[in-house]
Amino acid sequence: MDNESSNVSQAEEIKVQANEAFKAHKYGQAIDLYTQAIELNSQNAVYWANRAFAHTKLEEYGSAIQDATKAIEGYYRRGAAYLAMGKFKEALKDFQQVKKICPNDPDATKKLKECEKAVMKLKFEEAISVPESERRFVADSIDYRSIEVEPQYSGAKIEGDVVTLDFVKKMMDDFKNQKCLHKRYAFQIVLQMREMLRSQPSLVDINVPDGSHFTVCGDVHGQFYDLINIFELNGLPSEENPYLFNGDFVDRGSFSVEGLVFPISMKHMQPLFHFAASDLVISAIYLARGNHESRSMNKIYGFEGEVRSKLSEKFVELFAEVFCCLPLAHVINQKVFVVHGGLFSVDGVKLSDIKAVDRFCEPPEEGLMCELLWSDPQPFPGRGPSKRGVGLSFGADVTRKFLQDNNLDLIVRSHEVKDEGYEIEHDGKLITIFSAPNYCDQMGNKGAYIRFEAPDLKPNIVTFSAVPHPDVKPMAYANNFLRMFQ
Repeated sequence: MDNESSNVSQAEEIKVQANEAFKAHKYGQAIDLYTQAIELNSQNAVYWANRAFAHTKLEEYGSAIQDATKAIEGYYRRGAAYLAMGKFKEALKDFQQVKKICPNDPDATKKLKECEKAVMKLKFEEAISVPESERRFVADSIDYRSIEVEPQYSGAKIEGDVVTLDFVKKMMDDFKNQKCLHKRYAFQIVLQMREMLRSQPSLVDINVPDGSHFTVCGDVHGQFYDLINIFELNGLPSEENPYLFNGDFVDRGSFSVEGLVFPISMKHMQPLFHFAASDLVISAIYLARGNHESRSMNKIYGFEGEVRSKLSEKFVELFAEVFCCLPLAHVINQKVFVVHGGLFSVDGVKLSDIKAVDRFCEPPEEGLMCELLWSDPQPFPGRGPSKRGVGLSFGADVTRKFLQDNNLDLIVRSHEVKDEGYEIEHDGKLITIFSAPNYCDQMGNKGAYIRFEAPDLKPNIVTFSAVPHPDVKPMAYANNFLRMFQ
């Protein structure tokens, strides 16, 4: 057990002793014990609230006010964090505590009411849901060929079933000018992509021939104009210029629909060969799942609202189904492991274990799939709790052992904004790549992508700056409740 986990555990043991002292009316002793717990773990609002209560018993009201203020801050911060993770029920408990401590605070009252609404909506959705075995896919109910294209529609059109380069370029120009793709063609592209992704394994093997190159991009997060800039710098995807986009296409940025539909349209342009005798796939563009390709994240961070605004409610369900089909990881030439988040809470995980993951679901809160999407590297050895509250943090020793166990040379992952668009860690064995420059229009970071050359696969990292975009702010379509905390 690391020092942080040990301190948390020890603090909880001392809190139990303090509670017993309080029950025995030994308020001074209780204060001393709560103080010890706080010294070990000052982030736990319960300790501050309990010590404040003990101070009031001794009529030490100044100290009680100071501790109560700390408790309010703790509950408030934790409640906001739970909301950001989509854990509405846990957030409700914290805002109830804030309201209990500050019954006349209008801000606390407002946030509690909004949180109660979110939980009630969640309960309603749970009540009307059907068992997984009985659930029907919305994709099966859509016949895009029956949708009429109005004569006045002047945007990009697909003739028949073939997506052409002319269509893609016309669509790109339309998107740049904030014009929407007709729903008939959007349905066609997304439905065909779903079928294509369903046939792929959870871990996809990629072959890059000698003398060829391969580009890996990180999070794009709805920054469509920066995505187009990548293609202007590095060329459009093709069999001679293949790309892997490593998850988190959507959310936060307010051009997520465009930033998702465009690359999947490019994928349609090129044939995809999946060899039945192996998991080897050859394509011009590969797409991986990130932690934001999930219903819970999309409800909060803007994609769901954007889809409703630009397309329709049915597309909300359809995209959720497509996200469940995205592969979880890729391996380039049996040497470079590419995943959105990171590694695992246990040693001994093999590539075959990842291939065996049933990914056709919403991400769970634990297990291999969760950790692939959520985990982060840490600068010290071993494993530790996740700073995000989901997944874990892992050290260079964990990276080294995973690479040795699977005869790999390098891990490429994304998931974290970096000032230079990338960071090399764990003795050069792990690279974080992030492709959304000036993230959320406020971070000032560069974006980056990696270009590998076969056969040596030496990573060539290219950085770039943000480009202008129309005056639509990030999170423009986000959950109103979350925007109260921005």
